[in-house]
Formats: sequence, structure tokens, C-alpha cells
Amino acid sequence: MDKFSKIGVFDSGLGGLSVLHTIRQIMPNESLIYIGDSKNAPYGTKDKSEVLDLSKQVCNTLISNDVKAIVIACNTATSAAVNELRSTYDIPIIGMEPAIKPALRQTEGKVLVLATEMTLKEEKFKQLVDSLEEGYRIIKMPAPEWVELVENHMSDTDRVQNEVDRQLNKVTEKIEAVVLGCTHFIFLKPYIRTYYKDKVEIFDGNMGTALQLKNLLESHNWLNDQPKAGSVEILNTKSEIFVEKSYEMFNWLETRDEF
Repeated sequence: MDKFSKIGVFDSGLGGLSVLHTIRQIMPNESLIYIGDSKNAPYGTKDKSEVLDLSKQVCNTLISNDVKAIVIACNTATSAAVNELRSTYDIPIIGMEPAIKPALRQTEGKVLVLATEMTLKEEKFKQLVDSLEEGYRIIKMPAPEWVELVENHMSDTDRVQNEVDRQLNKVTEKIEAVVLGCTHFIFLKPYIRTYYKDKVEIFDGNMGTALQLKNLLESHNWLNDQPKAGSVEILNTKSEIFVEKSYEMFNWLETRDEF
């Protein structure tokens, strides 16, 4: 392993492609390898031990590709497995954290946190909220159906908007900001904006995660300084069709300013 080794990124499926895109934006020279575990998606409805086992399987594959760091582009896997993974592997492992702190810092009203059931019930999330002076402004809402929506139905825009509307209609309080605590949900940003008529701020943890990765690599002198763009390799545990879909979604992200 050296500074020219790849960075490994994984998620329970397609959602982490948005994190891959952000890493690519700020570190275009780095070569990246991504694994989407769509075969076992969603992680958010499984128990913690199963998510840990699945995360280890994916990490073993990334390690076999001689990666210099691993990014868990999944809030659920971070909540369930990050500590155990860090104690298992001797390379840096970066996790995700819902962008609650900037949401509270930049707003004054209620903040809606959308995530999987596991992320919202795990001790890691509770400790984060309890550590914040204005944590009382947070409204938690699990949206497990949204993972399956992104995995399988993004081409049906009417269905996507209807499902987003149905979920957000459950919120009875006035919302000033939305925190997307699942990387799958980032693909739904345009639909959430439509629902709220562009009157709420939307936050996610992608940039914070990517910058944390960059700072860590810099501190170890592991940044790739080659004068050309790095490669991007995308794998998926479900099928070749999902590999093709993954490349299509990643390339689509590359053309969109809002991501």
C-alpha cells in the first residue's frame, strides 16, 4: 500500500455513489473503488450483528484490492459497525455522521432528520443528539421505504414524488431544515425540494466525510499527487445490471450541480 493505492468506498447499495461523487469532486487525482451491496439492501431493517458481518465481507474485498483507506458511505453501517471495523483493520476507516450540527447552527426552527430505523435507534445517534444544546429542535423520522425506492424505482419520477410526498405529509410541525441521514436519500433531494417548494434547507454529510478523508490522507502524506485523473471502479454484489445502473447514476451525478 502507498499513496497511489486506491480509496475504498462502500454502501448497502446505490446511495453511497453520492459520496463517491463528492470524493471525486475534491480529490480528482485519487483512484476509487466502490462496492454497493445491493444484494443485501437495505441494511437499515437488519439487526446490528448482521450489518457488521456484511460490512466485514465488503471490507475484506476492498482490502484484497490494496486500498489505503475505506469510507463507509452508509450511515447505518457506520452506526452499527465502524468501531468494530476500526479495531479489525489496520488502515484508516472513515464513517458518516448525519449533518445535524450544521443544520442546527444555520437555522432556528425545527430540523427533520430522515434516516433508516437502525441509524435513528442506535446509541451513536442518541449520543450525538444528547451532546447538542439545541437537540430539542430535532424531529426524527425513519423512511425505510426510500432505500428501496432509490434502488429500484428512480426511473418512475411520478412514483418517486408521490412516495416522498406521502412520507413528508406525516410531519405535522413546521420544518425549517431537513437532514438526510441516509446516503440513498440524497438522490431524492430534488423531490424533497419540490415538496417544500424550495423553502427549507437540506443538509447531508457527504462533504464533511470527504473533507475528513482528505485531511486524514494529507496528515499521512498519502494524497495521490499524480498529474492526471484517477480511475473509478464500481462493483455491486447483486448483478451486472446493478453495476451498469451504478455507473449510470454516478455519471448522472457528475452532470448535476445540486449534488
